[in-house]
Amino acid sequence: MVKHTKPKTFYEDFVRKGGPGEKNTHYCPGCGHGNVHKLIAEVIDELGIQDRVIFCSPVGCSVFAYYYFDTGNIQCAHGRAPAVGTGLARSLENSIIISYQGDGDLAGIGMGAIMHAANRGEHIAVFFVNNAIYGMTGGQMAPTTIVGQKTLTTPLGRSAGRDGFPLTMCEIINNLAAPVFIERVSLGNAARILKAKKAIKQALVNQVEKKGFSFVEILSPCPINWKMQPIEARKWLIDKLEPVFPVKNFRNGDSQVKYDPPRPVSDEEMKKLFNLEKDISIKQKEEHISEQLVKLAGFGGQGVLSGGILLANCAIAEKHNTSWLPSYGPEMRGGTANAGVIISDGQIGSPLVDNPNFFIAMNGPSLDSFEDQVLPGGTILVNSSLIERKVNRSDIKTLYAPLTEIAQQAGAVAAATVAGITMYALSTGIIAVDTIRQVIPLSIKRKALIDENLKVVDAAREYYEKNLAKT
Repeated sequence: MVKHTKPKTFYEDFVRKGGPGEKNTHYCPGCGHGNVHKLIAEVIDELGIQDRVIFCSPVGCSVFAYYYFDTGNIQCAHGRAPAVGTGLARSLENSIIISYQGDGDLAGIGMGAIMHAANRGEHIAVFFVNNAIYGMTGGQMAPTTIVGQKTLTTPLGRSAGRDGFPLTMCEIINNLAAPVFIERVSLGNAARILKAKKAIKQALVNQVEKKGFSFVEILSPCPINWKMQPIEARKWLIDKLEPVFPVKNFRNGDSQVKYDPPRPVSDEEMKKLFNLEKDISIKQKEEHISEQLVKLAGFGGQGVLSGGILLANCAIAEKHNTSWLPSYGPEMRGGTANAGVIISDGQIGSPLVDNPNFFIAMNGPSLDSFEDQVLPGGTILVNSSLIERKVNRSDIKTLYAPLTEIAQQAGAVAAATVAGITMYALSTGIIAVDTIRQVIPLSIKRKALIDENLKVVDAAREYYEKNLAKT
């Protein structure tokens, strides 16, 4: 009769690490990560939740969790596992989210992410492996390195005056109202490991029962970077780390606030929020469009960014997929600004518009910057009110129109980009001018500005039909 076997939550062979037949992990001899992995896997088996678990594994020794766990897994940016876990927990109602993080990852670069996730009471379980040192990168001082501890970057020992004190994450998080479970455990010996399993299980039970945010700090040995033998490292953990990081339960089910899971926003609420209560009747085109990579560029104050939003909203109104990505200097008004808009009937993999097929140049510096990036066969719409020179390229179509003058004569000089959007619509046929007219009142709250913008649309259409329609 088999009494002890590998948890079913582990892969039989670690093929992602070394191929068929691979049974060994990548962890160093005596490392505590192997203990923690086994405890988590055993609890997942016991609770029968393997098909619901998603690991969030960021940078550090935990980064290769996907080698071993036969569960969902997302590799996260350094320190951002709680942020990724937040999105998963809010979008996948039946999921069990595990954020598995080290001390440099969680208490260093990820300090902001973990604190705000805890403060919101996100429905995730965080397992924080604290070995008081940066393990994967060679043994530098970590936020949890204790005073006097020697590391690669503190060869004489951590100094409180020079380096500050170690961060005690359980105590810090215990000051927040939302978490439901906070406990620190240790891997110092067999008895302590059994207690660690109980804390891990409670955190995952809280996930199953949808109780909210659970945080388990696990004191773990790192013999290689501590420059100790494994048995010596476990004893040092008990004698040196535990006095600084007391092993105890800080909170169990007594959150100061009731967990209130985020409620999906209804369509009616969304319409009201974005001033879309008025239905607009836009006839969807039956034919597919070619993907549009549009760039608008000028100086702050010309309406470049808002013009991009208007174009994207028009595309959405006509049932296309779209993205809008702004870029602007620190000066904002008066500085440089550009926006990329993609309009497509297919999936949009990236919002970046490095090589537009339609470019609206609102001023000279913008034309100088982006003219060469336009795809051959593309179009440049030049604001001739402010740009005196001609486009140098012969492999593209060029339209010259006094956009600023058109807008100024219509009473809204700041809406010059609206004139450009109107001419884009007329030139390409991708969106209808009538769509622009219907979307503008939904985008602008002040009635006077609505009327002015609509006048700009009409004036731009009149100019285009008289001067550019046959170009």
